[in-house]
Amino acid sequence: MQFSLRTLRYIVAIADTGTVTKAARQLNISQPSISAALQTVEDNIGVRLFLRHHARGVTPTVAGRRFVNEARQLLKQARDFERSVESLGSAITGEITVGCFLTLATRYMPGLLSEFARAMPGITVRLEEGNQQEIVEGLMAGRMEIALAYAYALPGEIASEKLTDLPPYLLVCSDHPAAAQSRISLKSIAAEPFILLDLPHSRDYFMNLFTTCGTLPHIVYRSKSYELIRGLVGHGHGYTIHNALPGTSITYDGSRVTARPITEKMPAVQVMCLHLGRQTMRPAVRAFADFLQSAFSQTGMFATPAIEARKP
Repeated sequence: MQFSLRTLRYIVAIADTGTVTKAARQLNISQPSISAALQTVEDNIGVRLFLRHHARGVTPTVAGRRFVNEARQLLKQARDFERSVESLGSAITGEITVGCFLTLATRYMPGLLSEFARAMPGITVRLEEGNQQEIVEGLMAGRMEIALAYAYALPGEIASEKLTDLPPYLLVCSDHPAAAQSRISLKSIAAEPFILLDLPHSRDYFMNLFTTCGTLPHIVYRSKSYELIRGLVGHGHGYTIHNALPGTSITYDGSRVTARPITEKMPAVQVMCLHLGRQTMRPAVRAFADFLQSAFSQTGMFATPAIEARKP
């Protein structure tokens, strides 16, 4: 059973656009051509790839999601092959799609992308940000090939390699009385206004820290934006907890925060390199995975959290 690359592009376009009509428009071909290609594939493999909804487009079946995922990988490998043939004897080339957890992206991705571009100039990185759930879904759907995220709620299909541990830190306004301390007890500050980073799985981690101390937070604000949270802390609206410390104590609007280790023994979060386990990494993706391991090694560029953010 053989399928042309053109047919695979048709199927992926249907999945991406949600309708045969939009896929035809995107690829600048006739709608009957795409419909016929889809029907031929389904007839050959004996299963439906998409559920048709009258006037509401299509949605992929379980088999369809698997087919589209594999098709994406084959198309990327075909592009890599074309580039490799065009530049025989040169370094690794290609385009990769990298996912990254929101706060990790803010802290690490600018430096990572700069260093990787210098090390592997032939590889283009397409970056997608998201929360943990969005990262996992992106990997499962094949939209992302590799991701920098946490070890939360990982399905069995996702393979992971640990990059580093990030302990929790308390962030307070720079003129908060506790900012003068070298460490701050979470239990002692718990009753003060708390500003929660309200992302899936992250919120559970932060709430568990209070449970570990036998206390509860007094939540006054919730936000999905950590820069907004840092600004609120910098203006004295409360304190927060963070793991991926920024490289500066200055917030986006110019106020200042101070980060301090927590006195009580608290679980760290594990930063992971994630990818779909059943698929072999393309050379360009493997190069990025190896680069991540090097960057977070004991001698790498991100061996320890930034100390600047801990200065009052």
